[in-house]
Parts: sequence; C-alpha cells; structure tokens
Amino acid sequence: METTLVLLKPSCVNRGLIGQIINRFERRGLQIVGMKMMQLDDAILRDHYSHLVDKPFFPSLAASMKATPVVAMALQGVEAVTVVRGMTGYTNGRKADPGTIRGDYSMSNQQNIVHASDSIDNAAVELARFFKPGEILNYKHALAEYMYGSDEI
Repeated sequence: METTLVLLKPSCVNRGLIGQIINRFERRGLQIVGMKMMQLDDAILRDHYSHLVDKPFFPSLAASMKATPVVAMALQGVEAVTVVRGMTGYTNGRKADPGTIRGDYSMSNQQNIVHASDSIDNAAVELARFFKPGEILNYKHALAEYMYGSDEI
C-alpha cells in the first residue's frame, strides 16, 4: 500500500467543495489515514514550492494558498500516488480532462482545487511536511476485501 498527500486548496475550501472532493476519493476506494485543516504560512509554502520560489508568479501563488486554511489529507491505497494523480488531472484546469477533479471543477492553472504528490518519494517528503508523527494512522479498512483482489493487498 502507498500513502500520498492531497491538499484541498483555498479554491476548493472557498467554493464549498471539500465534501464533494473527499467523496470522490472515498468512492474510488482510497482510505483516509490522516486529515486536518491548517493555515499555511510563508515558511511551509517556501519549502513546499521551493522549485517555484524564484518564479515571478510565486508571490501570487503564496497569497492564494494563504487565502483560507487548506485541508491536508493522507490517502492510502494500492498505487495511491498514480491513482490520485490520475483523478486530479492536468495541473491547468482548462486543459484537464472532463471526469478529473480539475477538469470538473477548475478553469485555472493556479486556482486548481487540489495538490497531489507526483511520486512515491515526493509523497514521503510532503507527508512529513504536513503531518507530524502520529497524525497518520494505520487501521484496517473494513471494505478493503471488496475493493481489491486477494493478491493485490
């Protein structure tokens, strides 16, 4: 099983889409093993977006990510990183396929509803950035046997 990070961004929070987006992940069969609402600050944003800090649009990005709290989630499942990335769709909502979260709810590159880890290695780094030890829980998913074949888990 893999665990990956998803952030429900201020564009999701402000539009009242938290429940709808969480529902999509749960319906797919991903297990929520950590979740909290938190207000991001400059330090965590500079760390999280370190590859973008020197870009001219970074101040706008940081301001948009501080507009409201975000919901940080740790989602677990077989190939969770790939599954979640497929569900979120292309970063720019205008280019994202219908049926993906961004394709259904976003018209923007920046105000694009969610962040999702892009690799197993980055997921581990990002989960540690947003969750303290003990905030990601390990428990048996009651419906796992109905979501996976016996040889998959």
